[in-house]
Amino acid sequence: MNEKIDPDYNPNFMLKAIELSEIAYKSGKGLPIGCVIVRNGEIIGEGHNEIFERVNPTSHGEMVAIERACRNINSLQLSECQMYTTLEPCPMCLGAIYWAKINKVYFANTNADASKVGFDDTFIFDELRKNANERKINFLYVPDKSAMTILEEWKSKDLASAQPWNDK
Repeated sequence: MNEKIDPDYNPNFMLKAIELSEIAYKSGKGLPIGCVIVRNGEIIGEGHNEIFERVNPTSHGEMVAIERACRNINSLQLSECQMYTTLEPCPMCLGAIYWAKINKVYFANTNADASKVGFDDTFIFDELRKNANERKINFLYVPDKSAMTILEEWKSKDLASAQPWNDK
Protein backbone atom coordinates (compact mmCIF):
# COMPACT_ATOMS: atom_id res chain seq x y z
CA MET A 1 0.00 0.00 0.00
CA ASN A 2 1.20 3.52 -0.76
CA GLU A 3 2.88 5.03 2.29
CA LYS A 4 1.77 8.55 1.35
CA ILE A 5 -1.50 9.37 3.04
CA ASP A 6 -4.03 11.40 1.12
CA PRO A 7 -3.94 15.08 2.21
CA ASP A 8 -7.70 14.92 2.85
CA TYR A 9 -7.33 11.99 5.27
CA ASN A 10 -8.44 12.80 8.80
CA PRO A 11 -7.16 10.31 11.40
CA ASN A 12 -9.92 11.30 13.83
CA PHE A 13 -12.51 9.71 11.57
CA MET A 14 -10.50 6.47 11.42
CA LEU A 15 -10.23 6.54 15.21
CA LYS A 16 -14.02 6.75 15.41
CA ALA A 17 -14.32 3.76 13.05
CA ILE A 18 -11.87 1.84 15.23
CA GLU A 19 -13.92 2.68 18.35
CA LEU A 20 -17.01 1.37 16.58
CA SER A 21 -15.22 -1.85 15.64
CA GLU A 22 -14.42 -2.45 19.30
CA ILE A 23 -18.04 -1.78 20.30
CA ALA A 24 -19.21 -4.29 17.68
CA TYR A 25 -17.39 -7.26 19.10
CA LYS A 26 -17.45 -6.33 22.79
CA SER A 27 -21.22 -5.88 22.67
CA GLY A 28 -21.61 -9.22 20.89
CA LYS A 29 -23.50 -7.51 18.07
CA GLY A 30 -21.02 -8.38 15.35
CA LEU A 31 -17.49 -8.79 14.12
CA PRO A 32 -14.90 -6.08 14.89
CA ILE A 33 -15.46 -3.80 11.92
CA GLY A 34 -16.45 -0.14 12.19
CA CYS A 35 -17.19 2.52 9.62
CA VAL A 36 -18.01 6.21 9.34
CA ILE A 37 -19.14 8.20 6.33
CA VAL A 38 -18.06 11.82 6.15
CA ARG A 39 -19.33 14.74 4.09
CA ASN A 40 -17.77 18.20 4.31
CA GLY A 41 -15.78 17.23 7.39
CA GLU A 42 -18.80 15.92 9.32
CA ILE A 43 -19.90 12.36 10.04
CA ILE A 44 -23.27 11.79 8.39
CA GLY A 45 -23.48 8.05 9.00
CA GLU A 46 -21.74 5.50 11.12
CA GLY A 47 -22.05 1.86 11.89
CA HIS A 48 -20.37 -1.28 12.96
CA ASN A 49 -20.87 -4.90 12.08
CA GLU A 50 -24.24 -6.06 13.46
CA ILE A 51 -24.62 -9.49 11.89
CA PHE A 52 -25.30 -11.29 15.16
CA GLU A 53 -27.74 -8.74 16.56
CA ARG A 54 -29.72 -8.43 13.33
CA VAL A 55 -29.28 -12.11 12.42
CA ASN A 56 -28.43 -10.84 8.97
CA PRO A 57 -25.22 -11.65 7.07
CA THR A 58 -25.50 -8.36 5.14
CA SER A 59 -25.28 -6.17 8.26
CA HIS A 60 -21.63 -5.28 7.74
CA GLY A 61 -20.31 -2.04 9.21
CA GLU A 62 -20.11 -0.41 5.80
CA MET A 63 -23.66 -1.43 4.89
CA VAL A 64 -25.04 -0.10 8.18
CA ALA A 65 -23.13 3.18 7.77
CA ILE A 66 -24.30 3.60 4.16
CA GLU A 67 -27.90 2.97 5.18
CA ARG A 68 -27.72 5.54 7.97
CA ALA A 69 -25.90 8.14 5.86
CA CYS A 70 -28.42 7.84 3.02
CA ARG A 71 -31.30 8.14 5.45
CA ASN A 72 -29.71 11.12 7.22
CA ILE A 73 -29.30 13.12 4.01
CA ASN A 74 -32.36 11.62 2.29
CA SER A 75 -30.44 10.53 -0.78
CA LEU A 76 -29.32 7.32 -2.47
CA GLN A 77 -26.12 9.06 -3.53
CA LEU A 78 -23.17 9.75 -1.29
CA SER A 79 -21.05 11.17 -4.10
CA GLU A 80 -19.59 13.96 -1.98
CA CYS A 81 -18.66 11.56 0.82
CA GLN A 82 -15.68 9.64 2.06
CA MET A 83 -15.75 6.36 3.94
CA TYR A 84 -13.42 5.44 6.78
CA THR A 85 -13.54 1.74 7.57
CA THR A 86 -11.39 -0.56 9.63
CA LEU A 87 -11.23 -3.29 7.00
CA GLU A 88 -10.89 -3.28 3.23
CA PRO A 89 -14.47 -3.77 2.00
CA CYS A 90 -15.73 -7.20 1.02
CA PRO A 91 -17.35 -7.72 -2.41
CA MET A 92 -20.85 -6.95 -1.10
CA CYS A 93 -19.76 -3.71 0.56
CA LEU A 94 -17.65 -2.79 -2.46
CA GLY A 95 -20.77 -3.06 -4.63
CA ALA A 96 -22.74 -0.88 -2.21
CA ILE A 97 -19.95 1.71 -2.20
CA TYR A 98 -20.16 1.94 -5.98
CA TRP A 99 -23.98 2.10 -5.98
CA ALA A 100 -23.86 4.91 -3.40
CA LYS A 101 -21.10 6.65 -5.40
CA ILE A 102 -18.88 7.28 -2.40
CA ASN A 103 -15.90 9.16 -3.79
CA LYS A 104 -13.11 7.88 -1.55
CA VAL A 105 -12.57 4.97 0.85
CA TYR A 106 -9.89 4.86 3.54
CA PHE A 107 -9.33 1.46 5.17
CA ALA A 108 -7.07 0.50 8.08
CA ASN A 109 -6.56 -3.22 7.40
CA THR A 110 -6.23 -5.04 4.08
CA ASN A 111 -8.03 -8.24 3.19
CA ALA A 112 -4.64 -9.98 3.49
CA ASP A 113 -4.30 -8.62 7.05
CA ALA A 114 -7.77 -9.86 7.89
CA SER A 115 -7.14 -13.33 6.51
CA LYS A 116 -4.33 -13.73 9.06
CA VAL A 117 -6.93 -13.56 11.86
CA GLY A 118 -9.62 -15.61 10.17
CA PHE A 119 -11.56 -13.12 8.00
CA ASP A 120 -11.03 -14.34 4.49
CA ASP A 121 -13.14 -13.11 1.58
CA THR A 122 -10.72 -14.47 -1.03
CA PHE A 123 -13.09 -17.28 -1.98
CA ILE A 124 -15.84 -14.76 -2.82
CA PHE A 125 -13.50 -12.64 -4.95
CA ASP A 126 -12.45 -15.86 -6.72
CA GLU A 127 -16.07 -16.89 -7.29
CA LEU A 128 -16.88 -13.50 -8.84
CA ARG A 129 -14.19 -14.02 -11.46
CA LYS A 130 -15.90 -17.23 -12.64
CA ASN A 131 -18.73 -17.57 -15.12
CA ALA A 132 -22.07 -17.96 -13.37
CA ASN A 133 -22.31 -21.64 -14.33
CA GLU A 134 -18.87 -22.41 -12.83
CA ARG A 135 -19.52 -21.14 -9.30
CA LYS A 136 -19.91 -23.30 -6.20
CA ILE A 137 -23.47 -22.04 -5.80
CA ASN A 138 -25.60 -22.74 -8.85
CA PHE A 139 -26.64 -19.61 -10.73
CA LEU A 140 -29.09 -20.53 -13.45
CA TYR A 141 -30.36 -18.17 -16.11
CA VAL A 142 -34.08 -18.74 -16.61
CA PRO A 143 -35.32 -16.12 -19.10
CA ASP A 144 -38.90 -14.94 -18.73
CA LYS A 145 -40.42 -12.43 -21.15
CA SER A 146 -42.88 -11.08 -18.57
CA ALA A 147 -40.00 -10.17 -16.26
CA MET A 148 -38.35 -8.26 -19.12
CA THR A 149 -41.68 -6.59 -19.98
CA ILE A 150 -41.81 -5.08 -16.48
CA LEU A 151 -38.26 -3.74 -16.86
CA GLU A 152 -39.08 -2.21 -20.23
CA GLU A 153 -42.30 -0.68 -18.90
CA TRP A 154 -40.43 0.85 -15.97
CA LYS A 155 -37.76 2.31 -18.26
CA SER A 156 -40.39 3.83 -20.58
CA LYS A 157 -42.07 5.73 -17.74
CA ASP A 158 -39.01 7.97 -17.16
CA LEU A 159 -39.60 7.76 -13.42
CA ALA A 160 -37.32 9.42 -10.89
CA SER A 161 -36.46 5.93 -9.70
CA ALA A 162 -35.06 5.03 -13.10
CA GLN A 163 -31.33 4.91 -12.61
CA PRO A 164 -31.05 7.45 -9.78
CA TRP A 165 -27.30 6.92 -9.94
CA ASN A 166 -26.93 8.55 -13.35
CA ASP A 167 -25.21 11.90 -13.25
CA LYS A 168 -27.45 14.56 -14.70
